[in-house]
Amino acid sequence: MSATVAPDAILKELAALFTQQGKEGDAGVLRACSMTLLVMAEAADDASALGETIAALMPEHPARTILIRLQGEGERALSQRVYQQCWKPFGQRQQICCEQIEITASDAALGDLPSVILPLAVPDLPVMLWCRSARLARRPEFGEIAGMATKVVMDSAAATDCADAIQRMADAVRRGGILADLAWTRLTRWRETLARVFENRDTLARLSEVDSVQVRFGPGYDTAAWYLAAWAANALATVGQTVTPAVGRQDESLRLELSGGAFRVSLSRQDDRLVTVVNEQSNCTNLPRPADYHLMREELGIVRRDAIFEETLASAARLAVSSSGQS
Repeated sequence: MSATVAPDAILKELAALFTQQGKEGDAGVLRACSMTLLVMAEAADDASALGETIAALMPEHPARTILIRLQGEGERALSQRVYQQCWKPFGQRQQICCEQIEITASDAALGDLPSVILPLAVPDLPVMLWCRSARLARRPEFGEIAGMATKVVMDSAAATDCADAIQRMADAVRRGGILADLAWTRLTRWRETLARVFENRDTLARLSEVDSVQVRFGPGYDTAAWYLAAWAANALATVGQTVTPAVGRQDESLRLELSGGAFRVSLSRQDDRLVTVVNEQSNCTNLPRPADYHLMREELGIVRRDAIFEETLASAARLAVSSSGQS
């Protein structure tokens, strides 16, 4: 592994790849790019699974992908390789290709990454940073790397200290950053389902009765619970209902309940099903655990600020502090 990586040399290699690819076929090659996708992952991260996820994202979100594989401790070292991700749309002969760059970096070389990444980012297009390393997010070098991105995608559910992770994200948003959390993205179906419950006129008429929001969660659902509780309480506040949510642990996975008087609505995960109960009526729908591909496909489609997420994140961070004080 060498000590330096030259961005100019990498760009020349990419250009040579497309030139060679164009000579090999008679239908030509189309270079597609709508953004720079910067992915930062530990070397121990499943390279095959990650590669498949990135490849699946390219037809809908074509990008110049820069994959940084983190080697951890060791001497200051960087190395790189370049390649392409190509496919043929159904019924067409012309190949569409996206550029991919893989850089391996030791912790000692993390400070060098901004000067390498910046020249490789496609000019005038968004830079989307997907940080898959909870360890990296706590390092001082991460701030400068994240500062280059239009949007940063994290996953607080993977953090060893979920309360700390959600506090860091809330602080970054207060400083002006645009962030996303895959722990929040996994709740899209939950939020859609609860919203549909109150599309019913009879149910909506009883919304004013709600005076309790309770969330119970099991291992691995800490931030999901804080998000659900905060989002539900904030949504009630918009219609004049002031409710202080209660969040507590349980052996099962995740459960949300809104209640007041004789009225009760609950959503709960039971294996791979989402069970919705409105008073005595229940409904069950499939709720498979979303793959990284589905989560990132949703987040890459949102480049602007997400006001609902940011409001929920701020409230969830306060719940995290309260929960940490009680534990």
